[in-house]
Amino acid sequence: MSSFFVKVILPVLVVVFAIAAAVGLAKLRQPPEKTEESRPAILVNVSGIEPDNVVYHISSQGMVTPKLETSLVSEVNGRVVMVAEQFVAGGFFNKGDLLVRVEQSDYLTNVKAAEAALANSQAMLAEEKARVKVAEEEWRSFTSGTAPALGLRQPQLASALASVQSAEAELERVRRDLSRTEIRAPYDGMVRSRAANLGQFISRGTVLGSIVGTDVAEIRLPLTDTDMAFLTMPAATVTESNKVTLTSTVAGQQLSWPATLVRSEGMLDERSRVMYVVAEVTDPYQRKSQGQPILNFGRFVGASIVGSQAEQVVRVARHLLLPGNQILVVDKDNTLQFRQVSVDRATAQFAYIKDGLEVTDQLALSAISNPLAGTVVRVAGASQSIDDTEQPTQLADAAAKAAAAVKGQ
Repeated sequence: MSSFFVKVILPVLVVVFAIAAAVGLAKLRQPPEKTEESRPAILVNVSGIEPDNVVYHISSQGMVTPKLETSLVSEVNGRVVMVAEQFVAGGFFNKGDLLVRVEQSDYLTNVKAAEAALANSQAMLAEEKARVKVAEEEWRSFTSGTAPALGLRQPQLASALASVQSAEAELERVRRDLSRTEIRAPYDGMVRSRAANLGQFISRGTVLGSIVGTDVAEIRLPLTDTDMAFLTMPAATVTESNKVTLTSTVAGQQLSWPATLVRSEGMLDERSRVMYVVAEVTDPYQRKSQGQPILNFGRFVGASIVGSQAEQVVRVARHLLLPGNQILVVDKDNTLQFRQVSVDRATAQFAYIKDGLEVTDQLALSAISNPLAGTVVRVAGASQSIDDTEQPTQLADAAAKAAAAVKGQ
């Protein structure tokens, strides 16, 4: 009997007790607490919106060229007997300076001959006037009435007078040729190139050299139609609206020169489809004034032109302007929003927003991948909310409870 109990009944009781214990423990087990996982809000950098009055500056570039440029051409024939020391490439001269002289011997002889011919014509005229007077007296002594023109020698007197006028004209011509043997500077300037040399025989039409004026330099600046819309063309007097600042790097230094916008060429270039405006710089070589660096002809310069003024616009970085003229902002609820804006002007660096932004908006400066409207964000520099600061502690407590429950099983 005892053997039957040990071999049959006892194992059955153990199994039943084990099953009952397992069921009891299963009923006593508590499931782990469930906590909702929440992602922290995106941290973004923002800046405030500050409308302001902005004066637009239009950028361009161009080459410095002389306003006056002249090719010196001989008007007489002869041998060059004098060349001025300053008549070399790069030499400076003043208005009226003698640059080249041609041999004058033949022209002086022509002047003397013309003076002699004039004196002879004047003597013949005086003699003819005396004959006319004698003819009038003889006519009156023999008869009365009006004397005929031939009897009073009027044709002979007119011929003598014409001879005098012709001699005077010839004298003026030879004197003019004599003055042309001296080539003088027509203005203050600089020699660009020289083609005449001492002892060289030149003829009428020979190019002696090229000179440029140093009083004023010009810079042709190309502008697009968009740029022209923000440009105030020059008035009769120099104002802030037609001032230009030229810049260039010279010997490793960034230099600048003040200039004045004086005119527009008024025609679009057929190839580039741009319009040229002209700026002027007074005394670029500082010959009459001091205080500014020398601005050489041929230098390539950048130009910043003072344009029109815009009232109450917002300047933002150009990369913040999204396609379709949209701006990503953070509203008063700290959520991302897209604003459709009206752009007054856009350059490579900035965009100028005329309207479309609200006063409570802040510009989102951080790069956000695939931003969605309504996304909650955290503003860099602002204090965090209590939920955000306590969230790590709550997650840690939940993790500890789950581990304890698993261990109790």
